[in-house]
Amino acid sequence: MATFQLKIVTPDGVSYDGEAQRLVVRTTGGDVCILSRHATYLAPLSIGGTKVYDADGNVREAACSGGMVSFANEVATVVAQTFEWADEIDVARAERALEKAKAKKESETEAKDIALAELKIKRALNRINIGKK
Repeated sequence: MATFQLKIVTPDGVSYDGEAQRLVVRTTGGDVCILSRHATYLAPLSIGGTKVYDADGNVREAACSGGMVSFANEVATVVAQTFEWADEIDVARAERALEKAKAKKESETEAKDIALAELKIKRALNRINIGKK
């Protein structure tokens, strides 16, 4: 299968820089699969799983939240707020974050604080789901 260059970066650094056969990301409009020769593309990322199929066909999954994905001239770039490979997720820590966010949501009265707690719940659930695979 044909490959393309893929670079995944976060504020913490580079998570991936190499050839890929396929990239599956969760955008705000749903899941998108990018293959070699994909049309020029730009979209905002949502909270969800990301799958990277490397040049040899090996698959790695990660938890991703927020950011952008772009594809042009056979180069895909993911700029994510957070990106954690499944085998690097501390599930126990994510479960503690989930409980803390749930408690925060229950104790809040301001709409913006409730919305922030809900976002933290979604991020924690995503990390737990990806980390347990």
